[in-house]
Amino acid sequence: MTETLGTATGQPGGLRERKKARTRAAIRDHALRLFREQGYHATTVEQIAAAAEVSPSTFFRYFPTKEDVVLQDDMDTMMLEALDRQPPGLSPIAAVRAATREALDSMSPEVWEQISQTTTLTMTVPEVRARAMDEFARTIGIMADAMGKRVGRSPDDLAVRALAGAIIGVIMSVTLPWNWADGRVTRNTFEEIDSGLAHLENGLQL
Repeated sequence: MTETLGTATGQPGGLRERKKARTRAAIRDHALRLFREQGYHATTVEQIAAAAEVSPSTFFRYFPTKEDVVLQDDMDTMMLEALDRQPPGLSPIAAVRAATREALDSMSPEVWEQISQTTTLTMTVPEVRARAMDEFARTIGIMADAMGKRVGRSPDDLAVRALAGAIIGVIMSVTLPWNWADGRVTRNTFEEIDSGLAHLENGLQL
């Protein structure tokens, strides 16, 4: 989530956020390039930081662990922004489905390739795969915040957190088996997620 910049710096908040976004993207781009070139385990945080021309401490300000540079992408931001644009009359799940389709349609071939690489790393690197469970837990919190905002209730409300957990659970049910053809995320993966969300919206009847 973005932070609001105080007036003491004399810079617009948007400028600081753009600089932060560029730094974060540079770190991630160089990390993924190094993982491709020399392998995940052979690549150190120090090497990634040097390639991105930042200090290791700066790396850790953006990514708590090396695994997070694989797992944390821009999908959260894209989804939240798309969710905010959905009509208030849509039910929470319908809004998530519409936001997912909107985010999917906006993804460039470069983004698809990046998702494919990070998916392969998540499948094949045990440390990343283990860390993915923590990332799912974090994402439930993000979804609860978004759902709470949408329905005017606290994200700590049991019903709100249960709905957020159910939505993320659908996504996990599609993605955790790692059973896509060639280990690649495709549009069909998102179509399966959408079908699962539709099933959830209809009460999970079998």
